[in-house]
Amino acid sequence: MHLPVLIKEAIEALHIQKGRKYIDATVGEGGHALEIVKRGGRLLAIDVDPKAVERARKRIEETREKERDGGQAGEPSFAVGNFRNIARIAKDKGFNRVSGILFDLGVSSVQLEGNGKGLSFTNDSPLDMRLDPDLPRTAADLVKTLSQEELYEIFTRNAQEDLARPISQALVIARRIKPIYSTRQLAEVVASVAKRRSRLHPATKVFLALRIEVNDEIKALKEGLTQAIGLLEKKGRLVVISFHETEDRIVKQLFKKIHKENKILLLTKKPIVPGSDEQGANPRARSAKLRIAERV
Repeated sequence: MHLPVLIKEAIEALHIQKGRKYIDATVGEGGHALEIVKRGGRLLAIDVDPKAVERARKRIEETREKERDGGQAGEPSFAVGNFRNIARIAKDKGFNRVSGILFDLGVSSVQLEGNGKGLSFTNDSPLDMRLDPDLPRTAADLVKTLSQEELYEIFTRNAQEDLARPISQALVIARRIKPIYSTRQLAEVVASVAKRRSRLHPATKVFLALRIEVNDEIKALKEGLTQAIGLLEKKGRLVVISFHETEDRIVKQLFKKIHKENKILLLTKKPIVPGSDEQGANPRARSAKLRIAERV
């Protein structure tokens, strides 16, 4: 079961007001979005994964029906798309100006474990990693075609993998013997070089780096956050939950840059992190960081 991270803190940060417009730019399983609707917010829910949008739609519709929601805040809107196009999507759906936008940059438990996208090494599946099924390149394509130096750069840039050099070398050697098409194959090659150094599996950062590269997540995040600022009305809130160092650094630097342009106030000098109770109940929450900006 997927548990939304920092849900209380995120919803409080958005400062939901009945009848106002809000965008969940990464709806996932719909946990945060459902709380927006329950509080009377008019919702636009976006996700790059079509299956995630359908799961969220079903969850929200079933909950509203069960709770006999009269629809005072209007019917929620849903869109399949990448948040790097959030301005166009919002305009198409009539959300030109909004009171709050949420980016939850985590991958849901359902996506990690149950959909065969190859995002996790816990189940053996094709090495795909595309959140958007229409993207041209899979993780298997990258592992197959990139040079040792290119793989090294991806592992270093996207995930700060300390053993990027020997791992990239091992992958190039392994693929000469047998093509690497599955998550198990990839994890085994990485584990043969990088022994477990902590509670994390040795392949954790390699999988993260490849997922980021396949989905062009760094550029998409920069584009999406910049556009999101432009959609906010005065005192509108932008709330971002990140899960690894690369993401949080981008959010922090972009917020600082836009703050210097006198477009936003920074409401979190230091990020909000999950408390010990949430971390105990949901281990995947341990790395989460929440930052808040407000439009001036």
